[in-house]
Amino acid sequence: MTAPAAADGAARLFADRFGGPPAGVWRAPGRVNLIGEHTDYNDGFALPFAIRPAVYVAAAARPDGLLALASRQRGAAAPVAARALTPGHPAGWAAYPAGVAWAMHAAGYGLGGASLAVDADLPAGAGLSSSAALECAAGLALADLYEAEIPRPELAALGRRAENEFVGVPTGLMDQMAVLLCEPAHALLLDCRTGMGTPVPLDIAAAGLELLLIDTRTGHALSDGGYADRRRACEDAARALGARSLREVDDETAADRLGDPVLRRRARHVITENRRVLAAVGLLRAGRPGAVGPLLTASHVSLRDDFEVSWPEADAAVQAANDAGACGARMTGGGFGGSVIALVPAAAAVAVGAAVTASFAAAGWPPPVVTAAEPVAGASRLR
Repeated sequence: MTAPAAADGAARLFADRFGGPPAGVWRAPGRVNLIGEHTDYNDGFALPFAIRPAVYVAAAARPDGLLALASRQRGAAAPVAARALTPGHPAGWAAYPAGVAWAMHAAGYGLGGASLAVDADLPAGAGLSSSAALECAAGLALADLYEAEIPRPELAALGRRAENEFVGVPTGLMDQMAVLLCEPAHALLLDCRTGMGTPVPLDIAAAGLELLLIDTRTGHALSDGGYADRRRACEDAARALGARSLREVDDETAADRLGDPVLRRRARHVITENRRVLAAVGLLRAGRPGAVGPLLTASHVSLRDDFEVSWPEADAAVQAANDAGACGARMTGGGFGGSVIALVPAAAAVAVGAAVTASFAAAGWPPPVVTAAEPVAGASRLR
């Protein structure tokens, strides 16, 4: 489904479900993290960019104070009083937009009831931040409907609070910031300690390159405990090193002082990953995007061996892409399933995609979905 079709789909679903046209339609894209994984909740650096597939929300205010939610992909949720939302109710997919409404109320924004209809061409469970996209599209819609002037960094923080406290997933701030603040042909250097985002040129087409997004079709769920375990380990490692967060530890050998081998590996990944992000930014600003490739592969090895969040299909995709001529490749997202990003010469893109598909066939896995990833603008109101 193309983006305009999904936008129209949200509007049609709204009319079918709520008996009239919406007041507007809002779009929030997915994101790919070029490099900088599991650094955001460690106050570190990340380098995401927004992609064309998105979540669309058609919405209108309603006078009865209820929040009514419907999704073309997930069905409808029972209406709830907008001012009586509590963490855990509603649950499931509806917790993400409801959680944003809850966080906005808690922050003092005077919202009333609303009807929201959701459609998407952004796949869920592919490691592309579909949950953050849903939060941000719903947040923009609610803010516009009730004329709440919320700076985008603050709206990103409200989305993270919704995911942390209402949904119960201890994510960092990267996803929401990328969804709301990215610019076309740029990545976003995100300093997660300050919450500041700085555009970094990512015009790879001009360099004769292409970014391939490889959806391994191995779904993941960050609420299953593995993500929370990694975050706790990072917090424990920082305390053991006498730091508030691993961002403060810039000596690559510092992790060797940790007696626990698991904490040692977790800390080593975060410390080296922050260095890789800054190195990648330097190369992009110098007009050398192809030289970022080895950093991507090094990031994947670290995520596979030290952070232990990769999965067999991702490892196979990275290996096949690099063997077929990619400049570099890595898993992207929180891990345990999802997608791989590969930086490839444009002339080799078809061959790289074919090699990855062939490797999956040889392993007896369903074929991956391979598409070009184009850096696009962040969330916006469409109509």
